This record gives sequence, structure tokens and C-alpha cells, in this order.
Amino acid sequence: MRFMLDENVPVSVSDALGALGHNIEFVRDLLPAGAVDPLVAAAAEEDQRVLVSFDGDFESISPRIPIGQKARFRRLSRIWLRCSEYQAAQRLERAIDFVVSEFAIAQAAADTRMHLQIGTSFIRSNR
Repeated sequence: MRFMLDENVPVSVSDALGALGHNIEFVRDLLPAGAVDPLVAAAAEEDQRVLVSFDGDFESISPRIPIGQKARFRRLSRIWLRCSEYQAAQRLERAIDFVVSEFAIAQAAADTRMHLQIGTSFIRSNR
């Protein structure tokens, strides 16, 4: 899979995903520091990458069931990390089979977006 890691995602997450054979890009390597969330979302969508972030603001920018602006970010898949930064790599590593499976399900559906939340004690898929 192809992932784009937001500015607030630690390198340990990149290391864990890379070790599992996934393609990783950091937002900071593609966009200026402090790029606004809609620009980050557009870059991830354009490059066909799953956006990984601790930022809950993406929920309002690209909700699973949008209200108005239905054409905006129609292909953006996201993982919202809702655990602590020091747990993020381990939580994502343990959930990767679920992530890959959910992504495959989403790609086969009419709405190809995958929206996941990974917390300290939960994983949620918003289908």
C-alpha cells in the first residue's frame, strides 16, 4: 500500500510500515511546513495514498458520509491515529492486516474511500 504521513506522525510509524514493505511519503517532503489540511488531503488523494494523521480535523474535511460538497475528496482514504504517538507504530503494525483488508474492500466498492480510526484499545472502520 501507499501511505502519506502527516507532519505529526512520528518516524517510527514510517519505519514500521516500511519494514512491512509499504511505500511511505511524509507530507513534509512534498509540501511546505504548515500546509493547510485541505492541501494535504488533496496531495494524498492525487498521489493515491492513504493519509495517516493524528489530526481529527480531516474528519470535517473528508467525512465518510459528506454533507454538501460530495465531489470533494471522493477518493481520499484516511487512518486517524487516536492513540498516543509512542504507541502509534505498534498499534498500526498490529492492525496492518485489518488495514490492508479494509482497503481492499473499499477499493472494490463504489465508494473507494477507507476511513479507519486506530486508538489505544479499538480499531474502527467507517464503511
